[in-house]
Amino acid sequence: MTSTKFSKTWKESRQTRKQRKYRFNAPLHVKNKFIASHLSKELKEKHKKRSITLRRGDKIIVTRGQFSKKTGKVDRIDTKKGRIFVTGIEKTKKDGTKVAIPLTPSNLMITELNLEDKKRKESLDRK
Repeated sequence: MTSTKFSKTWKESRQTRKQRKYRFNAPLHVKNKFIASHLSKELKEKHKKRSITLRRGDKIIVTRGQFSKKTGKVDRIDTKKGRIFVTGIEKTKKDGTKVAIPLTPSNLMITELNLEDKKRKESLDRK
């Protein structure tokens, strides 16, 4: 029987199963940090950062997979499962209804940031 408790002292391991266990059992405030994507070249130069946590309203471009080179706005974020839902990226089911496709944040690139939040703006301005 394996423990499903999150380890606060766990540092690192090469074993994939331990990395997977750490990510799966992590509390939401830690899982939120896993939802980060790379910035576009222009944003990288402007903010002097490589990646940033995704927020609702950010404009992104899909870099890998079935929907690569498609752009859209972040519609919903599932922190528990670590998935992003983007407007315009959906699949049509056999009965004709459309369903949103969950995307992995590592396969996305941020092209435009949503800077309505004062705290987010301040954190970007800090260098």
